[in-house]
Amino acid sequence: MKRMLTFYESTPGKKTVVAVTGIILFGFIIGHMTGNLKTFAGVADDGIHKLDWYAHFLRTIGAEMLGYGGFLWAFRAVLLGALILHVLTVFQLQAKNRTARPVEYAAYSYKSSTIAARSMLLGGIVILGFIFFHIAHLTLGWIDPSLFTHGHVYENVFNAFKQPLYVGLYSVALIFLGLHLYHGLWSLTQTLGIDRPDRNHSLRMLARTIALLIALGFIAVPIGISAGLTIDPPANYLEL
Repeated sequence: MKRMLTFYESTPGKKTVVAVTGIILFGFIIGHMTGNLKTFAGVADDGIHKLDWYAHFLRTIGAEMLGYGGFLWAFRAVLLGALILHVLTVFQLQAKNRTARPVEYAAYSYKSSTIAARSMLLGGIVILGFIFFHIAHLTLGWIDPSLFTHGHVYENVFNAFKQPLYVGLYSVALIFLGLHLYHGLWSLTQTLGIDRPDRNHSLRMLARTIALLIALGFIAVPIGISAGLTIDPPANYLEL
């Protein structure tokens, strides 16, 4: 334990923790985006929307051992732990950097810096706030209870994104997510030591492409519903 704490206190250790927790969160983001795209999958033969069936599936994983929804809450706890450790360690790294450079530069050169790199702190704060908003909005139904019915996932998503305000809020947050992912993925290659002058351009392009596809995949749902690209909510739902 002492050795682990010593490693964590070092700069390489903190960068490793940021990388590992980032990979965990990135895996969740990929899965979440893929699940969200079931919004466009339509209604199953039994009249239940396939997004509702997907949500039901998530709640029944390991139900024999963990109970209904038990796996999902355990998974959320792991994600929350990874998120807290990720954010905490990033702030600690920034504090170390400020300590190492107590006097600010008189002027900054942005020639080699990207918008994604310069917006990491602001983007991180926006994303963190958005996570809490998103949970309160579409998981707990606290933001707009009149448009929320527990267990009716597709109906809740459909009703929410018929409101231009929510479409705008989600779209802005997801743009920040795309920028954050781009810089995070590029930084990951440096932490893992796979960056090299002859391959850096390709690695940057790969990070940029992945981040763009993920951001567009998420944004497609609010924009698609707002633009009328999905069917109306079905009449029958599972009582989840």
